[in-house]
Amino acid sequence: MLAGDDFISSPPKKTVRFGGTLTDILLKYERGETTDFELLKHQLSDPDIKDAQIINWLHEFRSSVTYLTKDFEQLVSILLKLPWLRRSREVVEEYLGFLGNLVSAQTVHLRPCLNMIVSQFVPPRVTIREDDVDISDSDDDEESEYGRKYGLCMLLVCNHYLTYQEEDEERKENKVVSPSSERMAHPLAERLDILMTILFAYIKDVCHVDGKLDINKTKDLYRDLVSVFDKLILPTHASCHVQYFIFHICSLKLGLAEAFLDHLWKKLQDPNNPSVIRQTAGSYIGSFLARAKFIPVVTVKACLDLLVNWMHKYIDNQDTGANAYCDVALHGPFYSACQAAFYTLIFRHKQLLDGNLRKGLSYLQSLNFERIVMCQLNPLKICIPSVVNLFAAITRYLFCFLQFHLDTSLWMCMYNNSSYLELEICNTNPVSSTGSPSDCHAQYPH
Repeated sequence: MLAGDDFISSPPKKTVRFGGTLTDILLKYERGETTDFELLKHQLSDPDIKDAQIINWLHEFRSSVTYLTKDFEQLVSILLKLPWLRRSREVVEEYLGFLGNLVSAQTVHLRPCLNMIVSQFVPPRVTIREDDVDISDSDDDEESEYGRKYGLCMLLVCNHYLTYQEEDEERKENKVVSPSSERMAHPLAERLDILMTILFAYIKDVCHVDGKLDINKTKDLYRDLVSVFDKLILPTHASCHVQYFIFHICSLKLGLAEAFLDHLWKKLQDPNNPSVIRQTAGSYIGSFLARAKFIPVVTVKACLDLLVNWMHKYIDNQDTGANAYCDVALHGPFYSACQAAFYTLIFRHKQLLDGNLRKGLSYLQSLNFERIVMCQLNPLKICIPSVVNLFAAITRYLFCFLQFHLDTSLWMCMYNNSSYLELEICNTNPVSSTGSPSDCHAQYPH
């Protein structure tokens, strides 16, 4: 049997099946062609379905959760009825991985998933002892117990996520902070502040010995926190505050920040990762580069070079193909990379131009954003409107003197009188969160 890490990184076994790829089937169904879709439902409902078949399908579903909107509620219902618990450990892990991706990307399915997991824990197993022999009314084995333990973990995560959703809605309706106290009015927000304060204090205690940073201990804690980030934070939709623990430890040493950016970059460009994970990694890259003051310009430029070069290569591969059209389901990671680059330029353009204006402008020109925004994939249509508007304003502002051949003195006058644009940027923060614990504000001002 494969170990957990080996299984996750291994490709699914090849099996014989009928119909096209999952993406093709779902797209055909949206166009009214239901034959392959009905065949898919029949295969998933087959009581004799094999482990290898389940793993193969789930692997595809994990990468296609962005398609599984409310319109595919019936298909999701069939998936939730798959007999996964008493299967092999590989099936259990793949199935729970699918559930994690599904509830993160499509919260409309959260309650059915929660109900399904709860149903796996009742009725309880009954064991009768007769003539020194244990007789059970269940054929549960070690694999099933393993599934139950992992299912319980998933249940707790889903329950916490559901509770957060419900209380978050209440918070939006009753957004009141007492002027006479620093305590948050909403109990959940207050608990979050306390827990984040404790976590930051723990990071400080572990990473510092006699008031000095201990590099080895800091690296060990960083590895643990990155593992937590990958398993719990990265797959979670619309996480607003908890991720600042990883940003905080990265602020202690530039090498950690660069290692974290490299970690996110590998996830973004890896086609074997689910699309939703790749998109989220891109969002974190953009937010981290734009808002973390401790990241120097040289690192920002290096990351921009990676992002933009990857985007240009992606355009080269797609512009002449059959999928060369605007579709977030097909090109989600590309749009996420575009928004990360746009967002970084919005908040870092002054640092990129500091010191040598012409050299800075030449660097920005070399990125060739014009080709990116004018390509057939049309990223400006998909990215957040506030990011698009500010990016458009800044690029017009930066390159207008090239178009109209303005002299240096006039350009410097324009550049030094940019208070209005700076005010707009400061008042617009569409990607980063608000209301973070006070420790976060020191490094990530809103």
